[in-house]
Amino acid sequence: MYYGHNLFTSSFSWLAPGGKQNAPAPLARTHHDLIHGIPPGTIFWNSSTQQPAAETPEDLFLSKAFSNSMRPSKIIPYFYRATNRPAANDITMTTLITSNRFHVFSRLVERYQGPISVAIHVKNVTSHVDDLLASLHTLYASSPLMAAHVDVHLIVDVFDRQFNTWRNVARFFARTDYVMMLDIDFSLCTDFRRVIRESADLRGRLDEGVAFVITAFEYTNLEEGTNQEVFPRTKEDLLDLVNVGRIGMFHASWQPGHNSTEYAKYYGAAPGEVYEVTRYQPAYEPYIVMKKDGPPWCDERFIGYGGNKAACLFEIYLSGISFQVLADHFIIHQNHQYEETIRKNERKHNRKLYSEFKEETCLKYLKTYADAGLLNTPLGRNAREECVKIKGVAKIARQVSGGPLGLSISLPRGGRGGGGECISSATDSAMDIGALAGIEASLTQT
Repeated sequence: MYYGHNLFTSSFSWLAPGGKQNAPAPLARTHHDLIHGIPPGTIFWNSSTQQPAAETPEDLFLSKAFSNSMRPSKIIPYFYRATNRPAANDITMTTLITSNRFHVFSRLVERYQGPISVAIHVKNVTSHVDDLLASLHTLYASSPLMAAHVDVHLIVDVFDRQFNTWRNVARFFARTDYVMMLDIDFSLCTDFRRVIRESADLRGRLDEGVAFVITAFEYTNLEEGTNQEVFPRTKEDLLDLVNVGRIGMFHASWQPGHNSTEYAKYYGAAPGEVYEVTRYQPAYEPYIVMKKDGPPWCDERFIGYGGNKAACLFEIYLSGISFQVLADHFIIHQNHQYEETIRKNERKHNRKLYSEFKEETCLKYLKTYADAGLLNTPLGRNAREECVKIKGVAKIARQVSGGPLGLSISLPRGGRGGGGECISSATDSAMDIGALAGIEASLTQT
């Protein structure tokens, strides 16, 4: 398979390799035309025969790749493409931003100076397109590091806050073997990128299915946490601030979000220590470095604030990936105000969805690993241990984990469900059909 675009000369061509990089070219076309006038690309598929490659329109391919997102939506990969070609074993920061956080993004670029893949939502309204692309053009022209390291992907539609879709876009188009899912408001304080790249042991762990947790902190005084220039850059300096109460766990008021990292263990860890997360729970949402290819993708049904990242990490964990903390390294939140009214309403919706999602995802992995004969192996450990805690599937999880691997469940295509449920088993008498009654629209006859 290879991926091609028809020739398109953008008014941003000064950013291309060999082009001038000291000043932006004037915008020769309207911003609206720049988005909607890009010729569609084509996906080419080779075969085992000598026949010409088969073709699939790019838009069709992307509509399937992100088929659980709200539609209609247009994805424009590499609206800007970095001039540097990153090494395969590098780590791409994958993130998403809205126009009001452009100034924060520029700090990340200056600090990281490595590959970044960013998804930017463009509301498909002419006035918004014009304003956003003008601001984006100014941002991208503001530093040579932008052109060198940053790939920009646009999502053009009328739907706000499809965070998991945007996360998936940024990860999908990353150009390295490893990625870190990062929220834009965090400052990278230590050079874990260099440490991982220089360690055959750490890279080997990533390849074998480990995700490294980079521990998150914030200042207890919100005003003190706005200037990353004064943030600590060593663990020793961090601990000095922790000991006097100036810095603590990120979002300490919501302990389930990060306490599985076990901050006391982090504080006491020896230099270079890596320890496993052993007290996982479903609200845990750490910032992780992982393989790009292999871990599950974020479920795109989560729209808006609340539960979206936790759901993404829940499925990653259930798939068998081990979370391990790099105890020398940390990130710190750059404090800012939140839109609490919007967040409150969206959290209510996502809380209901997440409850059903946990049951659905447990059934998915119980079946997957039971069918493959892997449920009682280390790969199936996370699913075994977590699914017995999920009310709607706990009895099934206990029975399947401790008995014959004869579970057979009909799961929905695409994970969406249409209102019916179906479960059968080689040991029907042992299966509690009633345990599925609380799963709404999660399972359907295929």
